[in-house]
Amino acid sequence: MTLSEGGCYHLPVTARPSPEPDALPASPVDDLTAAERLADGHRALVEQIGRVIVGQREVVDQLLIALFAQGHCLFVGVPGLGKTLLVRTLARALDLSFSRIQFTPDLMPADITGTEIIQENPSTGRREYQFLPGPVFANVILADEINRTPPKTQSALLQAMQELQVTVGGQTYPLPPPLLVLATQNPVEQEGTYPLPEAQLDRFLFSVYLDYPSAAEETRIVLETTSGHAPEVEAVMSRDEILRLQRVVRDAPIGQHVVEYAVRLARATRPREAEAPEFVRQWVQWGAGPRAAQAMVLGAKVKALMDGRLSASRDDVRELALPALRHRIIPSFAAEADGVSSADIARRLVEAVRP
Repeated sequence: MTLSEGGCYHLPVTARPSPEPDALPASPVDDLTAAERLADGHRALVEQIGRVIVGQREVVDQLLIALFAQGHCLFVGVPGLGKTLLVRTLARALDLSFSRIQFTPDLMPADITGTEIIQENPSTGRREYQFLPGPVFANVILADEINRTPPKTQSALLQAMQELQVTVGGQTYPLPPPLLVLATQNPVEQEGTYPLPEAQLDRFLFSVYLDYPSAAEETRIVLETTSGHAPEVEAVMSRDEILRLQRVVRDAPIGQHVVEYAVRLARATRPREAEAPEFVRQWVQWGAGPRAAQAMVLGAKVKALMDGRLSASRDDVRELALPALRHRIIPSFAAEADGVSSADIARRLVEAVRP
């Protein structure tokens, strides 16, 4: 397989070998130095994003935690809150490639992953498969209004999000690391939308809710966006450094008691478990799987490092339990009848399961 200057993969028709995944940079990094760099990098990224995005500090922190934890985010919020602008700004501050996919009812899986065509090689005269990479071949991917396309097309992102590769025509193509999929969803307008499959929801590390800005923040937004103000965003972190810091997060130590607390929170969402509270048995049809505890533990590690601490605590898990659980809880009919959402259940569960 060869890569042309135009960014296309060329494969002979008669031979289609599987490519080896790209090797990650293997630079030795001192854990303490890397932890300090992650904390410094967090502050620098917050500063750069703050030049464009007004407020939304909790949202920005959750986004950066997902980045360093090698996770993906589902943004839920009404139109006009700056979801797309936030993602674009992050990509610029990280000097990463950015791709936006506008999900529509007629979008096809090949529009995301790419497609293969057969062409004749002018130099050899042989017919070859030519793979045209789709927009998923980027570092930061904005899946805009992901619930406006059918589940068949939504699932085109599943393999990319989980395995950092896509398969087209029986051939597997590696994606360039790091990969951060940021999907947006409008919680208000439901006409012409398709519910996200539970399997895909579970692939998102966090479900991030964007709320309306305060009066002071909204005044500043209006002033800045209706003037000639054009803030400049500088790249403050390279691709290789992001990959190194992601490995440091994986290698960071965490106490057994912290992991056990995250597991207790996840298991308490399952109505058939003995430790499930009574309101969970009444309002939950299906609870969160093991990925919920993994998300809380990884998020807690990143949060501790961003705060300059080398070890995560149960308080870190507790702070990230809500974005890690609310999209993984499926309410029962009784909850819908009582007007109780999955976010309400997750919020009450965090209060019920003490550290």
